[in-house]
Amino acid sequence: MITVMLNEAGFEYDIHSLVRAFYPMSEVKVFVEGEKELVSDAGFPVIRIARSSEKIVIRLEPSPLDEGKDSRVSAVRKELLTKPGLAKEEIRNGLKQLIYQVLSDQTGKELPWGTLTGIRPAKIAMGLLEQGKTPAQILQHMQDTYYLSSRKGQLCIEIAEREKELLSGIHYRDGYSLYIGIPFCPTTCLYCSFTSYPISGWKERVSAYLSALEKELEDAAEAFLGQAPDSIYIGGGTPTTLSPQELERLLAKLQSCFPLECVQEFTVEAGRADSITREKLQVLKRYGVTRISVNPQTMREETLRLIGRQHTAEQVARAFDLARECGFDNINMDLILGLPGEGEEDVRYTTEEVRKMGPDSLTVHSLAVKRASRLSRWIAENKVSVIQNTDTMMDIAAQAAASMGMQPYYLYRQKNISGNFENVGYAKPGCYGIYNILMMEEKQTIVALGAGSISKRVWPDGRIERCENVKEVALYIEKIDEMIERKRKLLEA
Repeated sequence: MITVMLNEAGFEYDIHSLVRAFYPMSEVKVFVEGEKELVSDAGFPVIRIARSSEKIVIRLEPSPLDEGKDSRVSAVRKELLTKPGLAKEEIRNGLKQLIYQVLSDQTGKELPWGTLTGIRPAKIAMGLLEQGKTPAQILQHMQDTYYLSSRKGQLCIEIAEREKELLSGIHYRDGYSLYIGIPFCPTTCLYCSFTSYPISGWKERVSAYLSALEKELEDAAEAFLGQAPDSIYIGGGTPTTLSPQELERLLAKLQSCFPLECVQEFTVEAGRADSITREKLQVLKRYGVTRISVNPQTMREETLRLIGRQHTAEQVARAFDLARECGFDNINMDLILGLPGEGEEDVRYTTEEVRKMGPDSLTVHSLAVKRASRLSRWIAENKVSVIQNTDTMMDIAAQAAASMGMQPYYLYRQKNISGNFENVGYAKPGCYGIYNILMMEEKQTIVALGAGSISKRVWPDGRIERCENVKEVALYIEKIDEMIERKRKLLEA
């Protein structure tokens, strides 16, 4: 464990995320003085960060830095971080720069995303584009302020420019999008920390869940009476764990509540091959779904078994072909890089198998080790020291996407992400995921329904308010009226 001790509160989350990026396989805890006595595992440093009116001092104990070097580093941000009237964001950025310098010296690492710990790095580039900054000015700002690499800065700018162009054709400021969560899966994958329940144990409660969801749909429709959503996204979980009859029930209710003729994009995460049937795909097609996903994550059989997927790579190919036969011409596939035991050749094999199928978009995820996932326990039980993505693996996936005529169009990052990399969405022209862009750039109100979903009200001044539904399915069913009332207050404010 690595312990960080602060002499004042204010930036604990940012500091935790940055330190964890340098020590990805270690537990990191951040305390303010007086909260806890320091206890650190042998061989790992305690990091003390003290800010005063005169200077900031960062010490590592036991410190491999000599006093001269410590003093030099401590003085780097003396003026920047202690002058009166400094904005909080300036203090945050300066403090993270200083921590980055110390830990980079300590570990010999340079992080591809520098000091950036937020999940929406392209949003920074988008904001600067909207201010009229040139790409060169944006890149310089992001390198000077956040220490990110030139490649990541250029990726952010490319994606922000593409998003800006795509959003110009959508009246998103006065509209809304709809998210519907189906929290059931065939099984729970090793790496998963989403709100997800194995369908085998919940078959008898699905009808009650849909009844609660229908109440939410009715209330949301009343809040936006006569106004069509710009995009609809049904995710999970795996929505196609529902039976054809249950899918029909949900989509018929959606159609009766909302005018769908002008919806620009209607996505359903078909997801896992072992949940996809011709009859389900026909139901989706009949109700106007325009975009689906068939997500292998990997095409290596041994990895599929390890992560808890009950389908084969051959089933993935069959499910994809079946979707094409049913008329779907906008199919996404998800891949995860950095899965246990996989290296560069495994990624190359998977991307080549995917290329043969010819999807219309590809979402490339870097594995994130979430504390709530079984993967976190698996790592501890198997004494695995490193699960690592690499630059080369990211390049293999990017080159595969380019060979299929795809361009990067959105990205996001997560806590504890493998290799300190990112998740990137690639798509062929005309197949960009509108909902993904609206969600990542936080440009539009998202009305989210279902267990574990989070609604976001985006105000004209850029302010964002959130309203969360409970995650546990039984509690969602029990408390549905309370959640509807909370959401109503958010939407009617």
